[in-house]
Amino acid sequence: MTYVVTDNCIRCKYMDCVEVCPVDCFYEGENMLVIHPDECIDCGVCEPECPAEAIKPDTEPGMEKWLVVNTEYADKWPNITVKRDAPDDAKDFDGTEGKFEKYFSAEPGEGD
Repeated sequence: MTYVVTDNCIRCKYMDCVEVCPVDCFYEGENMLVIHPDECIDCGVCEPECPAEAIKPDTEPGMEKWLVVNTEYADKWPNITVKRDAPDDAKDFDGTEGKFEKYFSAEPGEGD
């Protein structure tokens, strides 16, 4: 098992999870984070820290797509280990349906 970041992170990108990860397995895209599944130690400390509730265990139903997304982009995006501020409009996008199709960006973020 591993944890994955799902579409509710898109355009919210709260970084509370990054701050608590003991193995630094988060990677930053332009408008979301992902978890590298080969680096995640399944400790679960990140899941309750996510204000958007965007982090889920990959064993939950429907997480197959997110495992693929996290795996692909963790290999392309820079590692992030330091919490920064969420976007100013993050609360406006929290809970929005269809965020992946509407807003996902494959561009990398800043990283550390």
